[in-house]
Amino acid sequence: MAPISRVLLVSDDTLWQTEVLAALDEAAMHLPNPLGLCFAGAPPGEAAMTTLARDGEIQAVLIDNRLAEGQGAQAAVELANRINAFRPELSLYVMLVDADEKAVIQALASHAVDGYFYRDELDGHDWFRIVAAELADKSATPFYDALKHYVNMAKDSWHTPGHAGGDSLKGSPWVGDFYDFVGENMLRADLSVSVPMLDSLLHPIGVISAAQALAAKAFGARQTFFATNGTSTANKVICQTLLTPGDTLLLDRNCHKSVHHGVILSGARPVYLDSSLNPRYGLFGPVAKATLFDAIERHPEAKVLILTSCTYDGLRYDLAPIIEQAHRHGIKVVVDEAWYGFARFHPAFRPTALESGADYVTQSTHKILSAFSQASMVHVNDPAFDAHLFRENFNMHTSTSPQYGLIASLDVARKQAVMEGYRLLDRTLRLAEELRVKINATGAFRVLDLIDLLPEEVRQDGILLDPTKLTVDISASGYSADELQRELFEHFNIQVEKSTFSTITLLLTLGTTRSKVSRLHDAMLRLAKQQRPPRQVGRLPELPRFTQLACLPRDAFYEGGERIPLLDEEGRPNPALIGRVACDQIVPYPPGIPVLVPGQIIDDAIITYLCRLLKAQKGVDIHGLIEKDAEYHLRVLRNDELAALPKRRSND
Repeated sequence: MAPISRVLLVSDDTLWQTEVLAALDEAAMHLPNPLGLCFAGAPPGEAAMTTLARDGEIQAVLIDNRLAEGQGAQAAVELANRINAFRPELSLYVMLVDADEKAVIQALASHAVDGYFYRDELDGHDWFRIVAAELADKSATPFYDALKHYVNMAKDSWHTPGHAGGDSLKGSPWVGDFYDFVGENMLRADLSVSVPMLDSLLHPIGVISAAQALAAKAFGARQTFFATNGTSTANKVICQTLLTPGDTLLLDRNCHKSVHHGVILSGARPVYLDSSLNPRYGLFGPVAKATLFDAIERHPEAKVLILTSCTYDGLRYDLAPIIEQAHRHGIKVVVDEAWYGFARFHPAFRPTALESGADYVTQSTHKILSAFSQASMVHVNDPAFDAHLFRENFNMHTSTSPQYGLIASLDVARKQAVMEGYRLLDRTLRLAEELRVKINATGAFRVLDLIDLLPEEVRQDGILLDPTKLTVDISASGYSADELQRELFEHFNIQVEKSTFSTITLLLTLGTTRSKVSRLHDAMLRLAKQQRPPRQVGRLPELPRFTQLACLPRDAFYEGGERIPLLDEEGRPNPALIGRVACDQIVPYPPGIPVLVPGQIIDDAIITYLCRLLKAQKGVDIHGLIEKDAEYHLRVLRNDELAALPKRRSND
């Protein structure tokens, strides 16, 4: 299918506009036009903005600088800035009368404008070629193109990987089906650093560097780095880059476990901030703004603040005032935006973390855009960024044999987001609203609104909801979450994202279609018609508050420790654990929040909580416990080990 690239000419001079459009249309008929450039006109002001909102095929805008007679360049500046704020991925050109106007526009809107034409030098062919070349540059995929070119060169492989482009698999009576399943191109493109023309992820100076530069421009970063080990690795790299042993950092206790692993690796001293809790649905929300501001004030020594926005359930912080407060105290802000990397490409989701002032942002491009699993990006806007130190830490964690298909998928995902992200996200938003209405109409299922999801303590914090993540209350359906997921999977061929004891989560993406929405609605309607009696819905025990650190997490993790049973001989919470110091991270899932981190002092509330989970919640896995002889144990510091460690008690 050929692309369409509509170019909008905005002018209130209809005669001149008609003349220009005719010249550009004539050029499109006679010049090579692989991107499908076509041209349309619109009057300035709200009419132009409405057109941009409705038409996702628009790729560029030409603004006549003679808008609103008597205002000089001011009207064009205002329109250029409005368009850039609304859809920053669009290419913008201004049609000038004289050089003085250009100086005004450069002073007030240079960040938004990609180029200029002079009104009295109308040359349809020249203008067409310039706009087409700019769109070609923006839609380029340097790495993906180089990879395709190399595969088409059909070079004999005398290097890694061992399958040699699939030749070891092809025709095999035992594993030939794998070759057929994966496909020849995928195997031929599975290459290694032995191919210099494909650059090196560890030290990019060629096509990978060019692809990363295009990504930085697309996402609004100073620099962008591709990661093929997922956002988990990206978070660890940032922790090790910004923190040295003993440094203080502030972090949401609900951060992804990779951030907690980064704390261990960096040797930093964390100040854990308790997440807000919605006990009715077993959902954890953002840290209250008051808690964040208080922590920033009480820890002037802190180097870094790490937050997750949006959360797994779609709750996103009002980041700008939080980041501003952190920066005022010299604290760098890292935002894990794993679930929100598409936000740059539709105004309904902005501002992004980068637009709100974050210094570092990690994104799971594979989760919410069209990249392969494990493909992620790190975006940097830190004015004091130490590129050498970051690269050393990046190379410490990155494989020397990265999967080139993952890198290509990042290149392609960025291209799609820039060229058609607005159109696809607009469709996704409409489908999300349609699905919300249809689910609510079943009578047995209800999509939760923001007010339902928000814990009480953060309802005045300006938190917003990502509408592409639908949390469905199933409590009136008569199904447990496990039963409902099994029914959807086995009888309707539907796999959902996740569940709690009373909800399921549906994730809508660029790949969501109306057919999928129809099939899901049909399934839920059929299940609702069974009219099962409502179940008595249980609740997770309330997560105990964070206690204290007896030492740095790194110090506790690397000690041998001893293993003590969670239950005593009578089957009750073991009092021998009270006051001991954990060596491991203990994470019940759901909800996925560590109840213990290495170095944390164990109290009675924590032991009771873990025991209740094991007894009452069959669907909960508790990561970090040691199972031995049909009993669960915790690894804790021996008393002599604790005595030998530096005391690093938390100030909280």
